[in-house]
Amino acid sequence: MSGNVSDEFIGALLILIGSIISVISAIGIIRFPDVYSRSHAGTKSATLAVLLTLTGCFLYFWFTESFISVRLLLGIVFVFLTAPVSGHLIIRAAYRAKVKMAEVTVEDELKEVLHEEDYTNSP
Repeated sequence: MSGNVSDEFIGALLILIGSIISVISAIGIIRFPDVYSRSHAGTKSATLAVLLTLTGCFLYFWFTESFISVRLLLGIVFVFLTAPVSGHLIIRAAYRAKVKMAEVTVEDELKEVLHEEDYTNSP
């Protein structure tokens, strides 16, 4: 083992912060009123939580074992690229399926955009 205590602490701290954000994300999924805000809690903060956890694992293994894990790096890149995009596409599909928004929703920014798109794509 070649790492020192402060290096191990950095990795463990990132893992802990990622775990805390993951719990906050789960609470947001339970507490928010509609599918749009729940998806926001599920994709944005969960993505940050997974990225912090994987980064903490990567740094911990790098500092303690002098081992650079390509799998962890690929996992970080894969989650960073795919999770926000998939969340966006799921919400766009819910919007097109006319899933109702919560009563407290103030603004619907997609209404005008998709309404114009319907007229331009019609024969």
